[in-house]
Amino acid sequence: MKAFNPFNNYIQFNLLMLFTAGLLFWSSLSALLPTLPLYVESLGATKQQIGIVIGCFPIGMLLFRPQCGVLADRQGRKIVLLIGMLVAVVAPLGYLATKSLVLLMVVRAFHGISIAAFSTGYTALVADLAPADKRGEIMGYMSLVNPVGVAIGPALGGYLQVAFGYTPLFLLCTALSVMGLLCILPLSNSSVTPNQQLKASNNQFWQLLISPRVRTPAMVFLLFGLVLGTLQTFIPLFIKSIGVDLNPGLFFTAAAISSFGIRLFTGRASDQYGRGLFITLSLIGYVLATLCVWRASNANTFLLAALFEGAASSTAIQMMTVMMADRALPSERGQIFGVTFIGFDLGWSMAGPILGSVAEQFGYGNMFCFAALLGFVATLIFLTQSGKGLVSSFNFAIGRAQDSYAVKNVDPQVGRQCDP
Repeated sequence: MKAFNPFNNYIQFNLLMLFTAGLLFWSSLSALLPTLPLYVESLGATKQQIGIVIGCFPIGMLLFRPQCGVLADRQGRKIVLLIGMLVAVVAPLGYLATKSLVLLMVVRAFHGISIAAFSTGYTALVADLAPADKRGEIMGYMSLVNPVGVAIGPALGGYLQVAFGYTPLFLLCTALSVMGLLCILPLSNSSVTPNQQLKASNNQFWQLLISPRVRTPAMVFLLFGLVLGTLQTFIPLFIKSIGVDLNPGLFFTAAAISSFGIRLFTGRASDQYGRGLFITLSLIGYVLATLCVWRASNANTFLLAALFEGAASSTAIQMMTVMMADRALPSERGQIFGVTFIGFDLGWSMAGPILGSVAEQFGYGNMFCFAALLGFVATLIFLTQSGKGLVSSFNFAIGRAQDSYAVKNVDPQVGRQCDP
């Protein structure tokens, strides 16, 4: 008979409640993906104004993610999860209550804080709960809340908007977030010791950003965000411009299916073969996806690009997150995630204006060729700069060596990364 292990039960309960909260959070957020632009349009906004309102979302992410990381390390993960979910409760009511485009921009930026807080607290708490030897597997499974929630939310939101109007839609988003809030309340709050808190308080944003263990992932994430933002923003317009008979929604559906499928095994595989190999493969996958789009002239090529894009996006975000969990002490995980992901936030928010100007001058096709070049540069940076030296970096990036910046290379007496 298997012995009772209260520690395992504690972990399982917290992971189950956290997974449920994450599923409700992403369902609430994504219910607005196909509907909020239509709501803004119904208020008389032009296409440009719609883009401005929707584009305000990353502002909250960019401004508050570092602060959320610090708060998660100093006060625990639970408070940051609560903040993120509370914002997700209030923001849909803000959309419902205002008809002014300026106020909608404010509400949209405020809504962006929800991802900055919730995703930081969620990732840090999962990393705290997961045993080191199964961290990739557990974080991989727990990351499924994103593709599943993004699959459920738009279907619910789109149906409610068409059948009953916008008021039930926004109330649904708030209700889902309230249920998520109830799931967070019983969670145990991971804490750090007073000495660890002192160390966390001394790790300022710029000190972390320029440190070798964070600088390269943040740079790769910046380029990755540019490529991902380009694909997500301009694929529908490109398909329409060249007259291919393909519903753009099918591109994102194929990408979502690919994303879900790949997450089921990459986490466990990374525990065995290392994170670097899968990050490299994901970056190469993104280069292939953008090259396929660049040369696409029929629906099948676009769908092939979608499969590459979904698998690459899922693997890159998942593996980079696990790698940064490996590289961070428990007392600084929130800050490490906050600093690293701000590169992604910045790239994603800049993709529209920067790559849009390229498309304006040279056309959509050449824009995707340029995006492929950015992905290639990101791959080269990771291959040569991810470790302590060129050889160490290359071997880690192809799965032939361990991460030289992982916490196992930390001096326990001083609580920091040992010098090369």
